[in-house]
Amino acid sequence: MLMKDFAAIDFETANYSRSSVCSVGVVVVRGGQVAEKIYRLIRPEPEWYSYWNTQVHGLTAEDTQSAPVFPDVWAEIAPKIAGLPLVAHNSPFDEGCLRAVHRAYRMDYPDYEFHCTCRASRRKFGKTLPNHRLHTVAAHCGYDLRAHHHALADAEACAAIAKKILD
Repeated sequence: MLMKDFAAIDFETANYSRSSVCSVGVVVVRGGQVAEKIYRLIRPEPEWYSYWNTQVHGLTAEDTQSAPVFPDVWAEIAPKIAGLPLVAHNSPFDEGCLRAVHRAYRMDYPDYEFHCTCRASRRKFGKTLPNHRLHTVAAHCGYDLRAHHHALADAEACAAIAKKILD
């Protein structure tokens, strides 16, 4: 039986620190249908951008200088995902970011249940795919990921994959 209720989540970071989340995308799925989409820019901690991270996602300090800090963004998101398992593509990265930013702001970390669509893809598709990167798996599941490394686009792709292969 496929997973019907979950929240797909994706973080982008400003630099090599996992706590430096600068954007988050969340897709809440209830009853197998997308119930809500959330995208927020976040002023990162620490507040500096590596050249390489900017090359990946295109965000800069100018984009987030007026953005709220993580605790303010999470205060809005947390109630919307309460009780739901979280799903991410390469979940150790996104779970690591969530744990690190909670630690950075000395916030209590609820033990979120994480599922990984990358691992699930390896189990389900094995060597039938050339790789298990997000855009490859999304395409195989019928989702056209056009804005890869935009947190909401990646969360939407992850949700599409999860609806097809997670149980």
